Amino acid sequence: MAFITKEKLFSGQWFKNYLLITVGSFIMAAGYVFFISPYKIVPGGIFGISIVIHHLTVGVFSWAPDGLPIGIMGLIMNIPLTLLGIKILGPKFGIKTVIGMILVSGFIDLQTYFWGDKPLVENDPLLATIFGGVLVGFGLGLIFKSKATSGGSDIIAMIIAKYTRQSLGQLLIYVDSVIVIVGLVAFRDWKIPLYSWIVIFITGKVIDATMQGVNYNKALFIISDKYEEIRLKIITDMSRGATAIPVKGMYEGQERNMIFVNLNRREMAILQQFIWEVDKEAFLTVFDAFDVFGEGFKPLSES
Repeated sequence: MAFITKEKLFSGQWFKNYLLITVGSFIMAAGYVFFISPYKIVPGGIFGISIVIHHLTVGVFSWAPDGLPIGIMGLIMNIPLTLLGIKILGPKFGIKTVIGMILVSGFIDLQTYFWGDKPLVENDPLLATIFGGVLVGFGLGLIFKSKATSGGSDIIAMIIAKYTRQSLGQLLIYVDSVIVIVGLVAFRDWKIPLYSWIVIFITGKVIDATMQGVNYNKALFIISDKYEEIRLKIITDMSRGATAIPVKGMYEGQERNMIFVNLNRREMAILQQFIWEVDKEAFLTVFDAFDVFGEGFKPLSES
């Protein structure tokens, strides 16, 4: 059950994926360098630990008077973690993940070399927290879209999940929270974990928006006595396909057809207005359909 995906070398998809990794790594690094690290915010992950090490080693080594580089420290910790993950979990981490780790680390140290440790927005850690979370989340989202992973704390959580059978999502929260607490202990400032948890929250939301898009399609379940009118509206006027699902009401035991259809937001508004006009007793359930593949939507090749 390998997670590794393979594209034909130098194909269009190959170039697209590696462009996503490169751009995503650069943006993610900018979030750390310009917003997060200067305020000693520790937003979980391997680079959160690297930020702690970086600030604690300022003036300790003559060859690194400004502290051990965040990128190099992240890479040093990521390499053994990845090897351990391969040994315990199997070959789930492809070359794209390794390249992503190297690029993020390299871009962090390169940007730090030219920019230094000063924040882009001075004396406003909250604003830095918000924009840092946006950039890190957007960069990670682009990396995830290339079918790569970020490694680091993800691997730790996956290893723990294998032996505990706990939810991977919950374990990621636990692992990142422990790293946030490490920042509290290291810097002894309660504002740091509070800002850090804001970054983690924003990062997660932006990753979702980046991967799923902001123009969500809608999935509708429609139960109505005016089934035929609604069916014709969808098929004829809106030129959309739909599915009829036989259902039986639990209260009266009445059998009827339920319509399942995927629409964009504009089409949903049109259909909703039509249903209200023809059957005010209709029952309509609407879900966000983050990805819809097939005719009239995304081609299946983009999945």
